[in-house]
Amino acid sequence: MNRKRRIEAMAKAYWVATYRSIEDPEALAAYAKLAGPAISAGGGRTLARGTPAKTYEAGMDQRTVLIEFDSVASAIATHDSAAYQAALQALGDGAVRDIRIVEGLA
Repeated sequence: MNRKRRIEAMAKAYWVATYRSIEDPEALAAYAKLAGPAISAGGGRTLARGTPAKTYEAGMDQRTVLIEFDSVASAIATHDSAAYQAALQALGDGAVRDIRIVEGLA
């Protein structure tokens, strides 16, 4: 299989962030200012952001962000990058979040 075909066959990855609480809106704004460019630089594309239109079962009516990457490796590399880590430093204890990186179906 040639390189181009291998890249096309790789599954996308989705970074899902759910916010349980926002303790410091100013810290969140500082985080967003740094995180957006860091995620874009890593190839991330924000697909959805905001509070749920509807929740079911044990769903929480809290801010959710869905970001698509070309692969799990690129999502992890972006999270672990110096630029994104700087964004996390700016956030500090400003929010309680749950972040998951999930491989898409190929």
